[in-house]
Amino acid sequence: MARPAPETIKTMADLRVCIDEIDSAVVGLLAERERYTDRAPDLKAREGIAARAPRRIEAVLDNVRGKALSQGLDPELAEAMWRIMIEAVIAREERVIGKEGIDG
Repeated sequence: MARPAPETIKTMADLRVCIDEIDSAVVGLLAERERYTDRAPDLKAREGIAARAPRRIEAVLDNVRGKALSQGLDPELAEAMWRIMIEAVIAREERVIGKEGIDG
């Protein structure tokens, strides 16, 4: 179902319905992303890649900033959100595979 354009919405109740629908979709995508990142510890361990790989972190953040800019999202907000996700993923990975490995 297509949502109305934000500028056409007349009440907070209608606006909140749209925001709640978007939140649901975003959470679904984040859950899918997490399922993929849950696979990383096994692959990183096999390939000798550290949980914290600074070059990859910067590449991901650069990519997110670029996508945010192209889609009209504040790139600083996007980067801050991704930094939180990245740190959470790294913490989980380090509990599984430790801190050793290459910057892959």
